[in-house]
Amino acid sequence: MDDDSALLMDLLNTTPLVEGVPADRLAGDDAARAWIVEHGGRADQGAPERLRELRGLLQAVVRGEREPEALGPFLEGVVKRPAVGRDGVAWRLDAAGDRALTVRAVLAWAELAERLPGRVRPCANPECRLFLLDRSRAGTARWCSMATCGNRLKARRHQARRATGSGGSAAG
Repeated sequence: MDDDSALLMDLLNTTPLVEGVPADRLAGDDAARAWIVEHGGRADQGAPERLRELRGLLQAVVRGEREPEALGPFLEGVVKRPAVGRDGVAWRLDAAGDRALTVRAVLAWAELAERLPGRVRPCANPECRLFLLDRSRAGTARWCSMATCGNRLKARRHQARRATGSGGSAAG
């Protein structure tokens, strides 16, 4: 996963459930500023609020609750410029320093939506608030983690089948 894809997934997953309780890793400005700096951004005035706003919109877009056009304001005035170097053409992002991180996250979402359509999605566990990037060959990954969400849901279905007496020995 490239740095900006990792940035996007980290941002989407800043609202997990911790021991069944919703958490927000960007709740306070200090926590948000630390997250921004940790991910290579500048935590200028207003950056935490912009980041929280973008996170909410990205989560809603990925869930299908908002149209992608809602992300447009985060790209206003942004320019990508080509730079020719020893290794060929590289693209340099021109965005105000405090906006660069949010712009990178939107561009990472757009790139993944184009290259791997439908592969950034919420975990199929209704009790989970995390998102996944499905890189499986078949594109059928459903859980943020098979070890946690996948096994929990499979165990619940198995218990429900046993409780109703339809738990036969079929593999599944």
